[in-house]
Amino acid sequence: MKQDRTAPTPAPAEPLDQQLDHHPYADLDRMARALLAQNTGGVSPFSISQAIGDWALHMSRAPGRQMELAERAVTNTLKVLADATGTSDTPPFKPMPYDHRFTHAGWDQMPYRFWKQSFLATQDWWNHATDELRGLSQADSDRVRFMVRQMLDIVSPSNMPITNPEIIERTLDCHGHNILEGARHLAEDFVQTLTQHRPETPEGFRIGQDLACTPGQVVYRNELFELIQYTPTTPQVHAEPVLIVPAWIMKYYILDLTPQNSMIRYLVDQGFTVFAISWCNPGQAQAELTLESYRKDGVMAAVEAISTIVPDQKIHAAGYCLGGTILSIAAATMARDEDDRLASVTLLAAQTDFSEAGELLLFLDESQVAFLEDLMWAQGYLDRPQMTRAFATIRAEDLIYTRAVKRYWLGKEDLPSDLTVWNNDTTRMPARMHSEYLRGLFLENRLTAGRFAVEGRVIALKDISVPLYVVGTESDHIAPWKSVYKIRLFTDCDLTFTLTSSGHNGGIVSEPGHPHRHYRTGHRAAEARYVDPDTWLAEHAPTEGSWWTNWADWLAAKSSGQGQPPAMGAADYPPLAPAPGTYIYQE
Repeated sequence: MKQDRTAPTPAPAEPLDQQLDHHPYADLDRMARALLAQNTGGVSPFSISQAIGDWALHMSRAPGRQMELAERAVTNTLKVLADATGTSDTPPFKPMPYDHRFTHAGWDQMPYRFWKQSFLATQDWWNHATDELRGLSQADSDRVRFMVRQMLDIVSPSNMPITNPEIIERTLDCHGHNILEGARHLAEDFVQTLTQHRPETPEGFRIGQDLACTPGQVVYRNELFELIQYTPTTPQVHAEPVLIVPAWIMKYYILDLTPQNSMIRYLVDQGFTVFAISWCNPGQAQAELTLESYRKDGVMAAVEAISTIVPDQKIHAAGYCLGGTILSIAAATMARDEDDRLASVTLLAAQTDFSEAGELLLFLDESQVAFLEDLMWAQGYLDRPQMTRAFATIRAEDLIYTRAVKRYWLGKEDLPSDLTVWNNDTTRMPARMHSEYLRGLFLENRLTAGRFAVEGRVIALKDISVPLYVVGTESDHIAPWKSVYKIRLFTDCDLTFTLTSSGHNGGIVSEPGHPHRHYRTGHRAAEARYVDPDTWLAEHAPTEGSWWTNWADWLAAKSSGQGQPPAMGAADYPPLAPAPGTYIYQE
């Protein structure tokens, strides 16, 4: 018997400014919270105080844990003193692998070594103080640990010129000119923060010339996105075209950086007809865009256009990050509605289950989401700096403090790169869409809980029957690979999972020839039994090189042959502008 998935017909959605309480006093409350949110970077102080209170109350009722921590404090102190007096052969405490604040050789000399070890010992103590405690919410424990880490990072000896040997050495070598240069950098950054004016793009990193320069044409445009068709470079192409669905939180050209590390150019050179979505940068007028807008007027509009330009052929669809999430929703909806226009689906560092979504969950609970909603209600969108700060604080020791020391104390200019230029080219998030995304997916995890409805009917990832190629990255703190891997729990189709080295961006942009890269890959046949991620990792040895080659071979194997390249555009979709189009330049 066919399962009835019809959900109760929802009431017409209200605009964001009419949701919640309609009383005029409620608007006053929301405006007060929005003003506060603008000064806290969108972080709710109520969530912070609640987590601290929960941790403190449980700790006060745990005399055993208190004794354990007192013992650890004494032990850590003795270890630091033993190291300082030379009675310890090796340093007792080491920084985390991603923490590069103490790499200078001077940190191994006294007294800097003592200050470094004291800091790391304190960090170690707090890590244990905020460890699992019976009765304490894991979310509150993690949140307190995160906040303590932020406070410790502020007082790190690496931040102070008197306690950082690298700053002292640089100042002596430069006769103090580094301090003058650092002051100039600080003034420039202060003005830029106040004005929110984007700095000039460095020479050699111009959009459309050095980056995002793969030849092609915009063949479709609506208020939400431009669809780019790329010019073929091979005499024969695979019959099935490839659609790239990027995340809308950043510009699409993360997948089309320089010609040397452009995934799009690589696919074109491998004989694929490639299309890519370039999302708009929404403003206040587009505050009411929804998740459904991004599915229907985004992904599905692109599928419709490609099906006309390359008729009678199915489509290999690939989504990156949030683009992969909306692609999985679109694919499940197409499967439910018996729309068979997809040949395969590739998900690149994209989550479908958000119960283990990494450190981003530290920013999300009911209070936090409501806080962000009020901020977006006042602005119409979540602005670029507010998102950038959230991502940066996850790795504050490296992304904030290490950069600040280099720029303000050492007087060094930021060395531009294609990734840093792209990373600074952020976009805004429409208020209503972001609210739906945070509540429906992150907070309530509806997609894998069987409660995500499209057009009034629930969808299920299990309906997807086309082959899946899923990529996770080993050190991803935005979409942890074990969270990405969980799609194996919710699908039964033919699935290939690939785990690549590096992080959320670097692991995906991993072109052939990139040094020190490896990947693991494994195939699951349709209807095969589930294998947990740790077992999977143990059973699959790493392969040196780029996972791109494996994916291109997989796509080719799922294609039906080769033929002449299709025309650029069609009668209903004529070329409108050269790639990379116009939306990529929106500020």
